[in-house]
Amino acid sequence: MAESVYKIVDLVGTSTESWEKAAAAAVSRASQTLRDLRIAEVEQLDMQLDQGQVVSYRARVRLSFKYEGD
Repeated sequence: MAESVYKIVDLVGTSTESWEKAAAAAVSRASQTLRDLRIAEVEQLDMQLDQGQVVSYRARVRLSFKYEGD
């Protein structure tokens, strides 16, 4: 089995509907510029509030992808 190295980045996705959609937004956007995504872990969930009302859901997602640099 060949040895591999993976890089990890943290992203925050947002949604006005749910934490699931917020996490999916982070993965979807990352997949547009990063190749070979392997693992997505939800690290933290929070909400943005305005006058006591939920404005948006936020999900901090840790993504790993295969490192191809020198």
